[in-house]
Amino acid sequence: MPTVLILNGPNLNMLGLREPTIYGAETLKDLEARCCARAEALGLHCDFRQSNMEGELVGWIQQARDGAQGLILNAGAYTHTSVAIHDALRACELPVIEVHLSNIYKREPFRHHSYVSAVAQGVICGFGSHGYELALEALAAILNRNKKG
Repeated sequence: MPTVLILNGPNLNMLGLREPTIYGAETLKDLEARCCARAEALGLHCDFRQSNMEGELVGWIQQARDGAQGLILNAGAYTHTSVAIHDALRACELPVIEVHLSNIYKREPFRHHSYVSAVAQGVICGFGSHGYELALEALAAILNRNKKG
């Protein structure tokens, strides 16, 4: 089964506690279970991780080049600030789907710019945790299309 690495950035470990009116009541553990179940149904293996540290996320993205076939990334606040994550995504040469729980374009203006979007196949935002399932479906389609050739 193709492996999909799902990476979550800073503060996503606080899901269910932090601003539930914006991010919902599901915990990160709930989200992981939901993603792994959907990935399995799509014939994918789910490797789900979270870190509050930019360098750790960069390291995982670099490792994905040799261990995964695709990547889903919710970089959290690093979306708007991290050239290092942008560069790592470009270097990993994998299909990337950017995902956000909230609609970043309905929020503060500083959230409207993403360093991830420029290297992502697509962006899904504003659908809460369902956005991760949509990202898995999109990535499965991309991988199937690439396999066919």
